Amino acid sequence: MKAYRNVTAALALTALVAGAGRAQVADKKALTLDGAKKIASAAAAEARRNNEGGVIAIVDDGGNLMYLERLDNTFAAGANISIGKARTAALFKKPTRVFEEIIKNGRTAMVALADFTPLQGGVPLELNGQVIGGIGVSGAASQQQDEAVALAGAAALGTVSTSSAEAPAPPVTYFDREKVAAAFAQGAVLFDGSGANYMVHASRRDRPGMAEIHTKDTDVIYVLEGSASFVTGGTATETKNIAPDEIRGTAIRSGTTRRIARGDVIIVPAGIPHWFKEVSGPLNYYVVKVR
Repeated sequence: MKAYRNVTAALALTALVAGAGRAQVADKKALTLDGAKKIASAAAAEARRNNEGGVIAIVDDGGNLMYLERLDNTFAAGANISIGKARTAALFKKPTRVFEEIIKNGRTAMVALADFTPLQGGVPLELNGQVIGGIGVSGAASQQQDEAVALAGAAALGTVSTSSAEAPAPPVTYFDREKVAAAFAQGAVLFDGSGANYMVHASRRDRPGMAEIHTKDTDVIYVLEGSASFVTGGTATETKNIAPDEIRGTAIRSGTTRRIARGDVIIVPAGIPHWFKEVSGPLNYYVVKVR
């Protein structure tokens, strides 16, 4: 009966991962080079209408530069600044003005993020609710005019060309028992999520850990061996950001405590504090992180 329960849980976990993989196969719109040039042309026309300079950068949805246009008499540093604005708008899917205001209001820690330019003038390029790139402008008469020029370019998106690409089916990934055993021996990542919206960890604990909050990842935990007191919800104490979207704390107040053991599966949604408070080790468990 135990073997049956373990196999059932493993199959359920596998189905979840397979479902996450299938979710990557979708009809995706992509900005073409011709489209990027037309967006930049519309932005440049707006700048010239007001007798302004400016550097206009267009990036794809991954933040990769597609096209750059520098109007006459624009300062040289504007090129890198406009690229940074465009990348920030595309990767964070928000106008860069939003981040500039957040930092002005006191959340200065955001400036530590990599590839992040929180200066007004970056706008995501959206088509049918899908972000397909970003436009960044630097060097107009003011930061407000930077954004106005960027918005004029973004408004042209409905008239420019995009391509439709269907992502290929993901490859099958196999780990033999030796690799799995070696991963559990040290607590390691089995699959790093490259090209997918999930990761698979072969996790091991011999002692309690810190309270954790993953702001974008949902954890699906399947216990293979050992047991632990696992706390979820409540409020994490003495928190600090250790990486983008990753928060750690010393403990959890007012959470729900469960005793988890071999064969148990628990799903912790993104943003929910959780903490291995006590561990009867060694505790070995799979974690599938789904974003």
